[in-house]
Amino acid sequence: MDSAPVNKQFAIPRRLIVAIGGNAIDPAGGKGTPEEQKAIAAATAKTMLPLLELDNQLVIVHGNGPQVGKLLLTSAIARARIAPQSLDILVAQTQGATAYILAQAFENALRETGNPRHVVGLVTQVEVDPDDPAFRNPTKPVGPFFGEAEARAIAAELGVEVKEDSGRGWRYVVASPKPKHICDISLVEALMCTNTVVIAGGGGGIPVVRDERGRRYGVNAVIDKDLTTGVMANVLNIRDMMILTPVPRVAINFGKPDQRDLERVSLSQMRAYLAAGHFPAGSMGPKVEAAIQFLEAGGKRAIITSLDNAVPALRGETGTHIVQDADLDPRVASEKLESELRGRSIVPGAN
Repeated sequence: MDSAPVNKQFAIPRRLIVAIGGNAIDPAGGKGTPEEQKAIAAATAKTMLPLLELDNQLVIVHGNGPQVGKLLLTSAIARARIAPQSLDILVAQTQGATAYILAQAFENALRETGNPRHVVGLVTQVEVDPDDPAFRNPTKPVGPFFGEAEARAIAAELGVEVKEDSGRGWRYVVASPKPKHICDISLVEALMCTNTVVIAGGGGGIPVVRDERGRRYGVNAVIDKDLTTGVMANVLNIRDMMILTPVPRVAINFGKPDQRDLERVSLSQMRAYLAAGHFPAGSMGPKVEAAIQFLEAGGKRAIITSLDNAVPALRGETGTHIVQDADLDPRVASEKLESELRGRSIVPGAN
């Protein structure tokens, strides 16, 4: 048990933003046929139905790592016959297709219970800095997993970059600049206020840059969807953000004998755990970073939990809850943090 048990009952927030992974429609071991994608989306919708039926304003941001990686591979393989598409267009394609599949699955699940709530998907552009250092150091993994030999052969043949991804295999890596501005965010808010479930910022948004005359241009990158979720939440004054993952809670010392699940944790604690290297860049790291940035910009609570625990986590019954320092007993938080980090060369609360 971490600094404070998750036993505080929270009211269901009036406004909520939820990030789900690209695997919400993509089969881990399948071929990704249309039938497979729609079946997985239907299962996702069934699990998320209690969340969709809440009487609140709801925004959903989905990932696109598996989908955009497959399109990137397809485009590279067919390049001798069909002109390859730029990465911003591939992101737009996956954003539209995934939003269509999810929106249809969500509405079908709602109709089965007699709920008339509508779901809409918005094609969303997100501005990034053209000088972001990520363009010089591609690190975001996308697409399917390969063995090392196969990955290196594909990289040599197709001219793409590959790297090992958290011990799970080798994947393509692409530039992943940080989101600066969500374009047309007022449209998201307008739809939210009609009680429509809004799917926006899919895949982190279509990456664009803007020139001195205000004109936008697409760039070759994939933005992290969790970071975009946090930025969108701050702009829309959404105080509660939920990131859904395959695990019910975040853990420190993951996979070790002293693994410890985190329940209710302060912002300062989470900064220190991140700095101590507990969250790898290829797995939980981006989610924790997004939660920290969301809270630093004024958010109240970031929840990281699994899909099937979404509503119980909203009530405070499970999940990892990252909150402002003032919302956690400072004496308990300090004692626990010092205990966890004892022997490490890190200052509690440091960035």
